[in-house]
Order: sequence, then C-alpha cells, then structure tokens
Amino acid sequence: MAEYVDGFVLAVPKKKLGAYRRMAAKAGRMWMEHGALAFRECVADDVKPGKLTSFPQAVKLKRDEVVLFSYIVFRSRAARDRINAKVMKDPRMAAMGDIASLPFDAKRMIYGGFRVLVAL
Repeated sequence: MAEYVDGFVLAVPKKKLGAYRRMAAKAGRMWMEHGALAFRECVADDVKPGKLTSFPQAVKLKRDEVVLFSYIVFRSRAARDRINAKVMKDPRMAAMGDIASLPFDAKRMIYGGFRVLVAL
C-alpha cells in the first residue's frame, strides 16, 4: 500500500505563531477524524537561505517570520481526495474564517500532493 502525502511550506509571523498553532490543531483534528493517518506542523529550526533557492527564499521570508513545513499522510491518493472533500465540507472548516483572516499570507504558501517513493 503506497501512502500519499500533502505537503506545505509557508511563512508565519512570529507574533502569530500561537494563533497559527491553535488553527492548525483544530484543522488537524478534522483531518484525523475524517481519516488522515498523520498530521504534522513543523517550525523551522535549521534552515538557511541558499545560493539558488531554500525554504526561506521559496516563501519570501520576512525578518519577523518563521518557516513552517507541514504535511498530512493518507493511505492513498483516492483516500486523500475523499478525506479532503469531507474536510472542506466540514462546518468547522467554514467557521475558521476566510483566507484573509488566516494568521499567515496564503499567497506565499507552497503546497502539493506527493506519492511516497521510499518508506522505511
């Protein structure tokens, strides 16, 4: 069984990290309730600007921000599509507000779905 992962990289203002954590915890509970295998939100601890590209450069990191790397694990792409559809219809998701009220700039978020190539 090949797992499937949705991955995200984004910049969060340091002063809004608490609000982001609360929002992510609520969202994570929804994903897990609807069938995700794992939900992780990771704060950058050792990322530096590169010569060509890097996490900070990819999200156009500002001085007062921190990079977050987040991912959700699913059994398969079909499961991911089914679970994401349920989460998006969940009234709790709508209650979290619109994109303008998020504690980060969603326009600078990088995200996508990935087939797992190696799992040990």
